[in-house]
Amino acid sequence: MLFSFLALVMIAFVAVLHLAFFVLESFLWTTSTGRRIFGTTREVAESSKALAANQGLYNAFLAAGLIWGLVPGPCSFGVKVFFLSCVIIAGIVGGFTAKRSILLIQALPGAIALLLVMFSQR
Repeated sequence: MLFSFLALVMIAFVAVLHLAFFVLESFLWTTSTGRRIFGTTREVAESSKALAANQGLYNAFLAAGLIWGLVPGPCSFGVKVFFLSCVIIAGIVGGFTAKRSILLIQALPGAIALLLVMFSQR
């Protein structure tokens, strides 16, 4: 019971993180806040804003899938496992190709949530 509750809390946390990533990448990318968070210059932010918006949309889809997984139903376990696995893989790829901190910010919370989901099934 405790693992189930903790899993739901972590999934909700990961979903909120991905909604925040969506907002940052889709709407705040070229602002001073977005440039500071992502460590880009004004020129780089302007030239890459379409790519960032696309990336932001992917994060919104991950958040939507995680929120879907929070809805009880016959396939909610599979939905949780699938979308958390996507989060972890995206975090690992981002950590090795873009910025190491993505491993801690995205992949680690996803992995913790996935472990809790697995333990909640026992």
